[in-house]
Formats: sequence, C-alpha cells, structure tokens
Amino acid sequence: MCQTLVERVARSEQLQAVAEPDVLILFEDWMEELEREAVDLLRGLPDAGADRLAQALGISSAGAQFLLTKLKKAGKP
Repeated sequence: MCQTLVERVARSEQLQAVAEPDVLILFEDWMEELEREAVDLLRGLPDAGADRLAQALGISSAGAQFLLTKLKKAGKP
C-alpha cells in the first residue's frame, strides 16, 4: 500500500509539471475508470491482448499496452 501511494504521488508530481490542476484530476479519474474497465474485461477474457483491450476501451493499442503493463505490475488480472 505504501508503494502504491509513493507511485501515485510521483505520478501526480510528474503530471503537475505539464498539466493544469483541474485537468490533472480529470485525467487521474479517467485512468482509474479505464483500469476498472480493463480489469472487468480481463476477468471475462483473461487472454485478451492489447488490441482487444484497445478496441473495447476505445483507446490506442499503445495505451492499452501501457494499461496492461500497469495492471500486471499492480498484480491485477
């Protein structure tokens, strides 16, 4: 839990350097929503790759690959 908090603070600091605070909050909320949707999809389709995830979430393949890597590091399906 502490590691997650440290990572989140570091990510927020990086984003604050390039984004307005109001936009940052929206971006973080959107990322959390994407993560939840990705986890739900992967529970139903555990073998889904980045292309399938991208199509289902309406994001780029690179964005989906980033999300898959992030979820894997977090130990999520």
